[in-house]
Amino acid sequence: PPESCRSTFEPNRSRTSTFVPRSRGRRQVRDVTGLKAREKRDEMLKKAEEEAERVREEKHKELKTLEEKFLKMEERLVKREEMLDQRQMDTDSQVEAVRTKIDEVKTIKARLDERAADIDKEYERVASLTKEEAQTQVIARMEKEAEEALTQRMQKLAMFGEEKLEERAKEIITTAIHRVGNTVRADAMTSSVEIPSDDLKGKIIGKEGRNVRAFERAAGVDVLIDESPGMIVISSFDPVRRQIAKTALENLITDGRIQPARIEEFVEKAKKEIATTMQKMGEKAAYEAGVINLHPDLIKILGRLHFRTSYGQNVLWHSVEMAHIAGMIAEEVGANVAIAKAGALLHDIGKAIDHEVAGSHVEIGRRILQKFGVDELVVKAMQAHHEEYPYETVESVIVQVADAISGSRPGARRDSVENYIKRLQDLEAIATGFPGIDKAYAIQAGREVRIFVKPEEVNDLQAFELAKNIARKIESDVKYPGEIRVNVIRESRSIEYAR
Repeated sequence: PPESCRSTFEPNRSRTSTFVPRSRGRRQVRDVTGLKAREKRDEMLKKAEEEAERVREEKHKELKTLEEKFLKMEERLVKREEMLDQRQMDTDSQVEAVRTKIDEVKTIKARLDERAADIDKEYERVASLTKEEAQTQVIARMEKEAEEALTQRMQKLAMFGEEKLEERAKEIITTAIHRVGNTVRADAMTSSVEIPSDDLKGKIIGKEGRNVRAFERAAGVDVLIDESPGMIVISSFDPVRRQIAKTALENLITDGRIQPARIEEFVEKAKKEIATTMQKMGEKAAYEAGVINLHPDLIKILGRLHFRTSYGQNVLWHSVEMAHIAGMIAEEVGANVAIAKAGALLHDIGKAIDHEVAGSHVEIGRRILQKFGVDELVVKAMQAHHEEYPYETVESVIVQVADAISGSRPGARRDSVENYIKRLQDLEAIATGFPGIDKAYAIQAGREVRIFVKPEEVNDLQAFELAKNIARKIESDVKYPGEIRVNVIRESRSIEYAR
């Protein structure tokens, strides 16, 4: 410690004590405190200067580093510009060289063409034949030499190939028909309700017809009471609605209390019963066909086909039969069995709502399957069964064949041959009755009318109008299930004979 801060009494140095005045001691303490503050300030200033110097040196180093980086980048940019300039010069020189080569090649080609022409003229002069005549003679001689061998080879291949394919096709189709040909149920959903006695007709009609009007309004059907004795006929284009009305009316007759309030209650109850039936029938059909993982709503739509018939053949069980046939054919020919079965089972699903949505049942079915995320291969398999779409897969051909087998086998449908022929004749007669028609053919079991017009009498716009007029005429004059496609074809041919 400084001399001024030492104790006045220093026992280690001397045992004698020295008296220091009080004012002088205080002054010495103040001097010591000021000295310490100055020393501390100087020390802090020194540290601050050292820190500033250190920071200055670091920033200097950073600036130097950045400067070096910028210099290197500048050097690289300069080098890159030089390289690009050199490359541009090389490219220009290469382009010029290529152009020169092209000109040389064109010159050489022109010389070769001239030389070839001279050679051909020389050949023609020596052989007394033109080039075309020489080629014709050579080809004729080669054809004559190979004609007999080619003919024999082609005949052999055609004979054996057709025989084997025909035998195999017959075997596959016969096996499929034999295994499931007798399992189809040609159920017809009746629209008539038997009554115990004709006295109930008055009760069903009600006072001033209020009961029957309430029933028709609630069920959305027409009720024909005086048509035949012992029964009441229910008329509606919707088979599901007709079945709901039939069930509700049977329950009302059993209950005996027929009045507007009860009618609405029984119709709502019948709707729930039919919805349950459709769900069960859809699940049963999918299970029997072996098609799994279908959307529940799709199964419910499929179940609606249980109440739909086509020429007396139940559409749902026709689809199940088709699924079995398609599966067996697919297995025999090595196609995808699951896709073929699913395409066959769902091929007519558009018929479930074709009276509610515009379009053919094939197009409606495509939209339904796409809405519920069905595999695109299944959509392709079902969409071609009436040839509205091309056959894109083997399974699409199989589904079409299975449809033809199931629908045309004996006993499958109730439509007589006479009615079938008459309907086709009526379609062709309607088409040929319009002016400008050359030929008309009813094809695809009456589902399409293919019409050829005279191109010199009917232009493109008139052909479009003609198709609409024929379709309207068919709608008004012919009774038919489903939808009929009117296909008007106008084509021009120019024929000339070279003699």
